[in-house]
Amino acid sequence: PPEQAARFFDQLYRVERQARTEKPDDGETQADCIRRFRQQHSVPILNALKEWLDEIAPKVLPDSKLRDAVSYTLNQWDYLTRYTEDGSMPIDNNLLERDIRIFATGRKSWLFSDTVDGAKASAVIYSLMLTCRACGVEPLAWLRHALTELPQRTNDADIGDLLPFNFPKATAA
Repeated sequence: PPEQAARFFDQLYRVERQARTEKPDDGETQADCIRRFRQQHSVPILNALKEWLDEIAPKVLPDSKLRDAVSYTLNQWDYLTRYTEDGSMPIDNNLLERDIRIFATGRKSWLFSDTVDGAKASAVIYSLMLTCRACGVEPLAWLRHALTELPQRTNDADIGDLLPFNFPKATAA
């Protein structure tokens, strides 16, 4: 059974690679194009996977790793398939998982911060740097911009435009 599951997932990732190369129809966004492609190609594979899981679930030995995997997949089905409804959503959360790993490492370091405020400051910097990476913003360029602009603002000024996800807009203006 694990080999069959791997084949389903290989097919889904193959569709995902193809979806990224599809050209949108006139008036269609790239996200709409990917959603359409997923609806056409991924949904039938997911339906077959679900049917297969429903079929093998009663036959899998209780208290086994395979049983845990099948049960988890079936219990999380709506969440696992949600990406087919939105072309801007990734098929998996690998990118997020990689970024969270940095926080897990940082959390151990924060234990040795001299003060609670120091640990909070470290967490904020980690968060801002990861936000830069997620937005495709070069962290040093953003930091230079934010630290140049911030002292020119009053204490009660709105600084939302200085956040990393607004940086490209700020530099284009």
